[in-house]
Amino acid sequence: MSTKLSVVSFPRIGAQRELKKLVEGYFAGDVTKHDLCGGSRELRQNHWRIQQEKGIDFISSNDFSLYDNMLDMACLLNDIPSRYRDLSMDELDRYFAMAKGAQNAKGDVKALELKKWFNTNYHYIVPETEEGVEFKVNGDKPFAEFQEALALGINTKAVLIGPYTFLKLSRNKSRQSFSHLLDRLIPVYQEIIKRFSALGMQVLQIDEPALVMPMDTDDVEAFCNAYQKLLPAKGRTRVLLQTYFGDIRDILTRVMELDFDALGLDLVEGERNLDLIEKYGFPSSKQLFAGLVDGKNIWINNYTATMDKIHRLLKCVDRDKLVLSTSCSLLHVPYSIEYETKLGEAYLRCLSFAREKLSEMDDLRELLEDADFHRNERFLANQASISELLNHPGKRRQEVRAMVDGLTGTDFVRQPAYEERIKKQKQALRLPLLPTTTIGSFPQTTEIRKLRQQYRSSKINREEYAQQIRNSISQVIKRQEELGLDVLVHGEYERNDMVEYFGENLEGFLLTENGWVQSYGTRAVKPPVIFGDIKRSRPITLEWITYAQSLTEKPVKGMLTGPITILNWSFPREDLELSEIACQLALAIKEEVMDLERAGIKIIQIDEAALREKLPLRKEEWQSAYLDWAIKMFRLVHASVGEKTQIHTHMCYSEFSDIIGAIEEMDADVYTFEAARSDLSLLRALREHNFTREVGPGVYDIHSLRIPTYEEIKAQLEKISSQLDVGNLWVNPDCGLKTRGMQETLPSLANMVKAAETFRSS
Repeated sequence: MSTKLSVVSFPRIGAQRELKKLVEGYFAGDVTKHDLCGGSRELRQNHWRIQQEKGIDFISSNDFSLYDNMLDMACLLNDIPSRYRDLSMDELDRYFAMAKGAQNAKGDVKALELKKWFNTNYHYIVPETEEGVEFKVNGDKPFAEFQEALALGINTKAVLIGPYTFLKLSRNKSRQSFSHLLDRLIPVYQEIIKRFSALGMQVLQIDEPALVMPMDTDDVEAFCNAYQKLLPAKGRTRVLLQTYFGDIRDILTRVMELDFDALGLDLVEGERNLDLIEKYGFPSSKQLFAGLVDGKNIWINNYTATMDKIHRLLKCVDRDKLVLSTSCSLLHVPYSIEYETKLGEAYLRCLSFAREKLSEMDDLRELLEDADFHRNERFLANQASISELLNHPGKRRQEVRAMVDGLTGTDFVRQPAYEERIKKQKQALRLPLLPTTTIGSFPQTTEIRKLRQQYRSSKINREEYAQQIRNSISQVIKRQEELGLDVLVHGEYERNDMVEYFGENLEGFLLTENGWVQSYGTRAVKPPVIFGDIKRSRPITLEWITYAQSLTEKPVKGMLTGPITILNWSFPREDLELSEIACQLALAIKEEVMDLERAGIKIIQIDEAALREKLPLRKEEWQSAYLDWAIKMFRLVHASVGEKTQIHTHMCYSEFSDIIGAIEEMDADVYTFEAARSDLSLLRALREHNFTREVGPGVYDIHSLRIPTYEEIKAQLEKISSQLDVGNLWVNPDCGLKTRGMQETLPSLANMVKAAETFRSS
């Protein structure tokens, strides 16, 4: 019998970002609800057919979402806070209000919190469980989508986020304990399973990625007790427990004892899972869905290494019980290299996006069934491409390696110490109490996007392009001065994305045309690909920032993306340690910092929005595995600037409370954080750590269409100042304003400035 194949989940974005266009069209009133549902149905069905044609045996349903799967699960479980339930909206618009907030005649609410999904660049909506919630099955989305696929002749495995993970990643605002809430959820999951079973579902996939996080005895017992109650409800439906993003060392042996029909284990990031299977064996009664095709990287699978893992597994797992699978959802990689027309064939042979990974799985199935697979044409072609990738002449730059090797300890230490230099910075800048600023970008209009497209396609020349960018910078400087902001920005009109822009301007990167990956909701990014050693051959931002500064007496921030964020929001090469790549990036950005300082820019912001992203999921591995070198590389970027140059950094989307100490070691002068959407929960950690640096917790959420009022921003400032020294506070939004429109941005900033001015004089 042929080995079976499984995909944890498939990207929902569409080949040409069709989902984004549909949903944003609905927000704008250009797409009707009927057309939104119809277009979504067409996308789902196309994705199922693609997987079916590629020979995937276990195809997922309910992996599709209009905005976010955790939000979908909250709605299915009826975990809907009362402030949304009370809105005069239908179910769909209430759903989007939870995701984005709303401000209209039907209600005025902020959005739910947004956080990173484990160690990925995807952001999920954080469910909020309030006192008195009635858990019950609400709506029929997963059942309807299963039947939709069934009508096409595809008996999918529906995907559900499991109760343990759902609650671990939710915000508990009730007085009930985690274990009590878990007990209350189990009957709802029992009903869901029974409904699927009645519809004829053969396999149900329950995702419990939280099992890769550290688990204490109470966690293990809570999980086991919950599933001992839940699994008897499965009837004829077989239940697959799916995990990803690491190993489940704390609970694997216990999980093997539970009545799951199959276990899905990540054998890419969770290599220790394989060691544990070899140590303890694997139950002959269960299937193993072996995550062997990396769902997070874009390089071709090395069949030699993967076949070695498979043969190790076959010593512990019966052949007919082994299912080849992706390591996690393919949501985290672009759709297909089919749409890349500008990369050379040599590069394309080394890349594998979502659709190509389906073909890799089929290759591995054939190789597994070929006793002499080393002679197989697919294997030989793969090994030739691997060799071509590793030996490509563009991989190594000797001058870059020499710069890295020549670094000494003093290159990472800024002098004088913060306490001395901050006094001189304040004297030089002469900013008022509670200085107001923005994080960097201003709204990217249709006209700006069209301008960049015209320049890329050579429809306008460099001078025409530059003049229009200068015009936009001039307008945004004028608007900021009219608003009364204290520290200005140039708007970042020349940038398509905070990371891709630097990838375009540094040597060592590959840029894709359509390598879009969903970041959150309708937001998609196109991560650059780090292919070789990284070098800065010319100034990147200097022209635009110095022009902006020439237009005003107020300080204009030099806006840069930090080395760790560029690394974490790119697809990194695999033949070099991440710390070495980060060092090359740090040296390149350092050159830009020094050019800006020499040009008279007094404030330089080096954004590290993604600092936490590659932080190991287990705390005991933080320092040695990541934080030591990540913090060190940020310090390298700015260690050589003068004492009067003020270094800012910005962080967003993540929980930073548990790494505040490491963050302070970055030795920046001013830190701005995303805080409004998380209800300023960061303040307590800053206070308890006695954080000494100047700090700007965001006072309003920029991801929402709503305009914050003067009164609510003033209330935010009162809350912030009650916990932190007002003399060290900055006033700013949560994040950059790129995704907003001017019609929301200008009144929001006006209210922010008014609140700060009122607070100063009170």
